[in-house]
Amino acid sequence: MRIGVFGGSFDPPHVGHLLAAQDAAEALALDLVLFVPTSAQPLKAGRESAPAGDRLEMVRLTIGDDPRFAAESAEVERGGLSYTVDTLRALRRKWSDDAAEFVLLLGADAAAQFPQWKDGDVIRSMAEVRVLTRGEAPGRLAEGMEAVPTRRVDISSTEVRVRVRAGKPVRGMVTDHVAAYIAARGLYCLTERQGGC
Repeated sequence: MRIGVFGGSFDPPHVGHLLAAQDAAEALALDLVLFVPTSAQPLKAGRESAPAGDRLEMVRLTIGDDPRFAAESAEVERGGLSYTVDTLRALRRKWSDDAAEFVLLLGADAAAQFPQWKDGDVIRSMAEVRVLTRGEAPGRLAEGMEAVPTRRVDISSTEVRVRVRAGKPVRGMVTDHVAAYIAARGLYCLTERQGGC
């Protein structure tokens, strides 16, 4: 069984994440793609984000009932700083009976930071590392990494957050369920409160 591991802040998850996961699943013959929202990213320390539980729930809402995808809560449940090496160890224990092969899916930004990651050599020993590119040249990739072209979708989580703060609609950028969840929870407002910004 080939399992893609697609980690990130997902703050919030948007349709570009879904399309990238779909393209990766097809290009790499993945049986399943696990979306793994971080608890707290070491290289983004100090940046405000939606609570981890909310980001995990938005991932679940984004995936819906698509059997190719699943939300993985390991990093949220573990809490603290999220290190990919620890997550891969946990996933290998969880899927040990399935003779699973893991494929770590990175965006170009994450791939560029990979030399700063904890135990990069151990990560490469536990999983294939593939870099999802959206039409851009991937730049110089670390040893053992390969680029996987995905369709270009010009949506970012940052743009979604900015639009929410400005009171602009985000439907079409995120799923309708996620848009409703953001509004109901008052996420990404300058002062968070129930009922939206």
